[in-house]
Amino acid sequence: MTLQQLEYILAVNKYRHFVTASKQCGVTQPTLSTMIQKLETELEVDIFDRSKHPIEPTALGKKIIEQAERSIKEIRKIGELVSNETDSLSGALHVGVIPTLANYLVPRFIKSFGESCPTVQLTISEMNTATLVETLKKDRIDMFIAATPLEEPDFLEIPLFYERFYAYFAADHPLKDVPLNPTNMPHEKLWVLEEGHCLRDQVFNFCTTKLPYNHIFEAGSIDTLVRIVDINGGYTLIPELHLPLLSDEQRKNVREIKDPPAIREVSIVIHKNFVKERILNEVGEAFKAIIPDEMIDERLKKFAIRL
Repeated sequence: MTLQQLEYILAVNKYRHFVTASKQCGVTQPTLSTMIQKLETELEVDIFDRSKHPIEPTALGKKIIEQAERSIKEIRKIGELVSNETDSLSGALHVGVIPTLANYLVPRFIKSFGESCPTVQLTISEMNTATLVETLKKDRIDMFIAATPLEEPDFLEIPLFYERFYAYFAADHPLKDVPLNPTNMPHEKLWVLEEGHCLRDQVFNFCTTKLPYNHIFEAGSIDTLVRIVDINGGYTLIPELHLPLLSDEQRKNVREIKDPPAIREVSIVIHKNFVKERILNEVGEAFKAIIPDEMIDERLKKFAIRL
């Protein structure tokens, strides 16, 4: 059994196609197939059911693939530990981010991180929280930025900042000027994000009574929610980082939520076996450079991240 064979079965499991997997591995399809067949012969089991289209792992093959993923992660950590201490920062970094943060953070993060780590190949993907969790578990991204806590035992969460929610009312809303707290939020015409957005869950979590949100349309972005309120009335809830994107006229329709304020924690989330401490700190520094200082976690201001 060789490391190369393990990498080949992971590629076939990922792409569910021998030709595609061989191209991604940089070998011919016969070479990849022969190496996998040799491993199956050595183990005296079939790892893949070749009668299925697309190809699927057998029941025992799934367990072998899971162990191969763990083994390769541990082997890669050796090289990462060495390069982390001796090399200049380089290589690839794949970061995920939830949609309700991407619009505000990603453009400036690309610039900030690119200036400090110009030799790192950065990729950023926007996904909802559930997809980010599954993608990190499968080792297809290195880390992601999302609202926490997530209660995932295999993950580490490093708080970045704390973001308040604000109510955004239509200009003619009768309660626009009433002081707000989680107990007296209006019970009509609350526009929310569609299913799958963590911000939607946070809206209902901080309200002490479940609000009857509007069923006509569930928006996919904060910008859409704001436009809906402007035209159709009612109100919505927007995160603090969205406020600079509002026009001067729209900012007149924003109201604070107090006693207590509505706040979400935003963190860098990594797998427990992540070892690239230097790159993790560079990511943290890049975010610190673009987030208002009063929002940043106090520990991140004072201390470097230690794994």
